[in-house]
Amino acid sequence: MQTRFTGSFTQQEPIPEEAIEAAVAALRGARLHRYGLRPGEVGEAAALEREFADWQGSRYCLAVTSGGQAIQIALRAAAVAPGAPVLTNAFTLAPVPGAIHAVGARPVLVEIDDDLRLDLDDLARKAEASGARCLLLSHMRGHLCDMDRLMEIARAHGITVIEDCAHTMGARWNGVRSGNFGLAGCFSTQTYKHLNSGEGGLLTSDDPDFMARATILSGSYMLYARHGAGPGPESFEAPRYEMPNLSARMDALRAAVLRPQLARLEENTDRWNRRYEAVAAELAGSARITLPDRPEPERMVGSSIQFRVPDLDAAGCRDFVARAGARGVELKWFGSADPLGFTSAHRSWRYVSAQDLPRTDRVLATLFDMRLPLTFSEADCTLIGTILREEAGEVDQRPAARP
Repeated sequence: MQTRFTGSFTQQEPIPEEAIEAAVAALRGARLHRYGLRPGEVGEAAALEREFADWQGSRYCLAVTSGGQAIQIALRAAAVAPGAPVLTNAFTLAPVPGAIHAVGARPVLVEIDDDLRLDLDDLARKAEASGARCLLLSHMRGHLCDMDRLMEIARAHGITVIEDCAHTMGARWNGVRSGNFGLAGCFSTQTYKHLNSGEGGLLTSDDPDFMARATILSGSYMLYARHGAGPGPESFEAPRYEMPNLSARMDALRAAVLRPQLARLEENTDRWNRRYEAVAAELAGSARITLPDRPEPERMVGSSIQFRVPDLDAAGCRDFVARAGARGVELKWFGSADPLGFTSAHRSWRYVSAQDLPRTDRVLATLFDMRLPLTFSEADCTLIGTILREEAGEVDQRPAARP
């Protein structure tokens, strides 16, 4: 009898009791709009902005409705013009190229390497060839590239860097938090991210003029003085007349749910990483499975794990997903011809012009992805890794299909 895993890959931990109490208090007060405050009252959204800015180590923070809205607002506030080329990862999730498209700009997709990070040589080539002045860097699935070299390339080509940190809230490169390298960091608090408010986003920066533009864009109704971590009034003199209102404000209820979770984030990062290591230790015992390298300067947040089985073709990959699923382990496969759930690849973003990305296609063809919610114990993760190692050994070995 084969051992089967019975846990749920979509079940997150319960919202902390303090957060539930704060949410109930917000509901009873009925002042859910972030600006619907009594005289002298700070409000949950402003308090979250101040606390997240302090935790992140940034001067400013803006709370918005989603991580995708944080990215769109960041691009607009950074003066990305319609038709302008914007560099971004060829391997990311659909909201990233979607945000570029939404502001009328043109995604220029950069190859990834075998460790799922941005190919920095390809970045330098495409920066030169495209003339792009903005890089929307997606730290996809929590993998930080060499941020020191990346910023050298950006400076050499006059490129503004905006970081998509949806998967790296709390991660560091050489001690510096993700989101603190470029002009801005964009974070998500959607349920499957590191803080959970269902939907929500946070935008951070040290630049007062950028953040003033972003605040007006979020829909501040000229009530920017009520923000918890915003620039002074002098920074708003021009933007308040120039920026449209996009109505992307975070409400008090979501902010109330998030604040107690932020206090636990460092502890939870350690918990995620122990679960990642438990799975990785088992997968490392397979001759067929290849894990991405985790370089020494990177401090990851291992809330998901990715690996490849390079000798499989498309039929073998589908068989592997089915075999794992039959034993209760839910895998996502990025090599599928069609987008499934949260998983998609550049070929399915038909609003983006088709681009030749042979290295990315080769990597994605045999790339698997799996969530690691904190509802799993470390023993659960060892069992999951064992199941995957066993099933990888049972799949027929055939040459991987070349895109």
